[in-house]
Amino acid sequence: MPDREERFRVMLDMVEACVGPAPRVLDLACGTGSITDRLLKRFPQAVSTGMDLDPALLAIAGGTFAGDERVTFVSADLKDPGWVKALPYDSYDAVLTATALHWLHSEPLAALYGQVAGLVREGGVFMNADHMIDPATPRINAAERAHRHAAMDRAKAGGALDWAEWWALAAKDPVLAGPTAARYEIYGEHADGDMPSVSWHAETLRAAGFAEARPVWASPSDTLLLALK
Repeated sequence: MPDREERFRVMLDMVEACVGPAPRVLDLACGTGSITDRLLKRFPQAVSTGMDLDPALLAIAGGTFAGDERVTFVSADLKDPGWVKALPYDSYDAVLTATALHWLHSEPLAALYGQVAGLVREGGVFMNADHMIDPATPRINAAERAHRHAAMDRAKAGGALDWAEWWALAAKDPVLAGPTAARYEIYGEHADGDMPSVSWHAETLRAAGFAEARPVWASPSDTLLLALK
């Protein structure tokens, strides 16, 4: 993902623009804590709750931020209607997520957006950077996908690990082997949910209770969508 840092920069620009430089943030489906890492480096007075279900990624995140009192990690399932009860705060200035919610199908994602709207304070923001595909442009989509996958193939030929290879190494790691086995019991193999269009996300977020929603950054394949409460 050659534009990964750019999307994070814009995300944090908009956090600062909308809620200031000392936000309380929910890093939703946090994985290894990539958003939290960049958040705290840029805004040392921020606090972050990282929430995920993946025990292997949470193990990495927990090790990375061990001893940092600004960070709390929570294990919870976004498909469980009661996941919000596991959080340490009732409200957040910003809820941020990246390259994660495409695991959900549209119906549970719409329900999740309603729960997120209940967590974001008035004037706060939700941002989702993810794959968002416009079904009205199939030829553009196909060309972009072919170009992106060719670049991924070149990177792999140059020694980059793909998804399966990375997890195979994690399964052999003395610290991560147990959490990785537990992960596969939860998820099985990686499988995508839906990837609805930008307009679907914006309309669904407004219906969930956000006052405004629109893209603030885009690449040929991904969009960073901001919703303001």
